[in-house]
Amino acid sequence: MKFTIDALSTDCNARAGKIETHHGEILTPIFMPVGTVGSVKAVHSYELTNDVKAQIILGNTYHLYLRPGLDIIEKAGGIQKFNSWNKPMLTDSGGYQVYSLGHNRKITDNGVVFSSHIDGSKHIFTPENVMDIQRKIGADIIMAFDECTPFPCERDYAKKSMDLTHAWLKRCVNQFNNTECPYGYSQTLFPIVQGSVYKDLRKQSCQEIASYNCDGNAIGGLSVGEPIEDMYELTNLCCSILPKEKPRYLMGVGTPANILECIGMGIDMFDCVMPTRNGRNGMLFTSEGIMNMKNNKWKDDFSPIDENGTSVVDTLYTKAYLRHLFVSNEILALQIASLHNLSFYLWLVNQAREHIIANDYHKWKDMMVKKLTNRL
Repeated sequence: MKFTIDALSTDCNARAGKIETHHGEILTPIFMPVGTVGSVKAVHSYELTNDVKAQIILGNTYHLYLRPGLDIIEKAGGIQKFNSWNKPMLTDSGGYQVYSLGHNRKITDNGVVFSSHIDGSKHIFTPENVMDIQRKIGADIIMAFDECTPFPCERDYAKKSMDLTHAWLKRCVNQFNNTECPYGYSQTLFPIVQGSVYKDLRKQSCQEIASYNCDGNAIGGLSVGEPIEDMYELTNLCCSILPKEKPRYLMGVGTPANILECIGMGIDMFDCVMPTRNGRNGMLFTSEGIMNMKNNKWKDDFSPIDENGTSVVDTLYTKAYLRHLFVSNEILALQIASLHNLSFYLWLVNQAREHIIANDYHKWKDMMVKKLTNRL
């Protein structure tokens, strides 16, 4: 993987760059639609490419490992051939999903023993086999196995969890360096910063993972319920320490306003289920604010869904029609809302890139953040 910086803001730490992978280029800052089980819910690969304008999507190691399983993915020739997405992909390590299993998992120094949420069968994830699993899935960017620290947690637990993540990282790097992609192309490993909301731990974790000189670095554990002020403060701290010449990925974040604020701190990559999950519940994000499409106010509003939107659905359908679909529990409502929201997120980061290049990002960001939280 190769990362180059095309432009730097002079009034903040935002930067525009380019990531080159085997499956194509990614212009940053970038938002990655979440395709947990190899698909972005309710959206075709064709639509992701031609309507949403997605450049990279995310898959989840835990879910893909359990279903369809590595045998099927390997027979297909890798995840991109299996899901007909011939562009870059990133797989997260499954650490967050294992963390969310609660009482159905046991963490040891060696790894995590867990029960499948599908059939209750027992499995183990170790740093070594998680690297092997992600190699076989075939994503361009794979994540180190970490323990996602819950919020709130005591400092002692956060320290112990961070130390375990660092010990696992060493084993991940060793395994990654001693294996190859079974499909003949290069893959890249990103370590993950942990440390909960404790600034000294976050600083230590940044320094530790940076010492491995991987091609990119991720910041984890900052979308698990902590106050937004803490997320911003710790993201800014991490960006001040992590290498400037490497892409920085803030995992699981967030709202449109979150994304713009964190771009200004130096984050390059984002993912979040919010555009699709909230969309399926009737929440649409727009450049003028947020719309709840189930509200009665849209019942006889025959204007386009979003006159400023970039998706084909924005001007093809009306607000009244989309509301009708939602209150009628029609599947088409979920598809339209998902397409709109994903297209908006990709439009937003593309606009951010253009304003970074024009060197007026900070002013534009402040203006946009005020609008993005309006309730329409």
